[in-house]
Amino acid sequence: MYKSVRAIVIAIFAFAAVAAAFAIVSERAGQQMVSNDQPPAGSSGMARPHPPLDKGPGEPLKTPLKEKASP
Repeated sequence: MYKSVRAIVIAIFAFAAVAAAFAIVSERAGQQMVSNDQPPAGSSGMARPHPPLDKGPGEPLKTPLKEKASP
């Protein structure tokens, strides 16, 4: 008898967890709408590129970093 009661309690908790997860995920308050419209003329829709680095990978810095003066 206790095994069937335990199974029912576990099923209720599992259903509650799935219902809570569904309620949290399906909330539309924080979602942004995305459209397939063309970007404005002159923009590529991509982030601006970073300037090139002055050193290669593994190469030390040309000038040492300035350390703060101790008080």
